[in-house]
Amino acid sequence: MQLQNRQAGIFAALVLLMAATRIYSHLGSAVSLPDASWPVFFLAGFYLARLSWPAVAAFVFLLLEAGSVDYYAIAFRGVSDECFSPAYWFLIPTYACLWYAGRWVAPRLHKTWASFGLLVAVAWGATSVAFLISNLSYYLLSARFADMSMLQYAGSVAKYYPPYLSCTLLYLACAAILHVLLGNTGKNTAHFSERI
Repeated sequence: MQLQNRQAGIFAALVLLMAATRIYSHLGSAVSLPDASWPVFFLAGFYLARLSWPAVAAFVFLLLEAGSVDYYAIAFRGVSDECFSPAYWFLIPTYACLWYAGRWVAPRLHKTWASFGLLVAVAWGATSVAFLISNLSYYLLSARFADMSMLQYAGSVAKYYPPYLSCTLLYLACAAILHVLLGNTGKNTAHFSERI
C-alpha cells in the first residue's frame, strides 16, 4: 500500500509540474519556468512505467493533459495555434521515446558515478531523439516549409536544441537531487533501481 501511495504522490507531482509549466513558453521567460513536459515523461517512465495497466493509463493521462493544456492555451490565452498540424500527433512518439528511456534506465542505476553517467547519457540521447522526432515531423507534415529545404530547416531549428536539452537535463538534475535527498531519509537506499 505504501508503494502505491508513493507512486500516486509522484504521479500527482508530475501532473502538477506539467500543468504549471506547459501553459507558458516552451523555453520559459523571466517570469515563468520552462515547459517541463519532456522531463515529466522521462520521470514518469523512470518511476511509474512497468508492463501494467496503471502505467499505460498514466502515460495516456499525461498525453491527454498535454493536449488539454495546449487547447486551453490556444482557446483562452491567445497562444498561437501554429503547432497544431498533422505533426502534432507525432508528440505521442516524442513523449514515448522519453518515457521508455526513463523506464529503460531505471533498473540499471545504482549509487555510483558510472550510473550517474549512464543516466545523463540516456537522458541526453532520449532528448536528442525526441527533438528529432518532433522537429522532423513538423517539417514534413505541417505544410509550412514548402519553400525551405530540410537543410535550411535544420539550421533554423538547431538553435532550439541547446535550450531544450539544457532545460530537460536541469529538471532531471533537480529530480535526481530530490531522489537522493528523499531516498536518504528512508530505510533502504541501497540502489537507485528501488525507484520508489
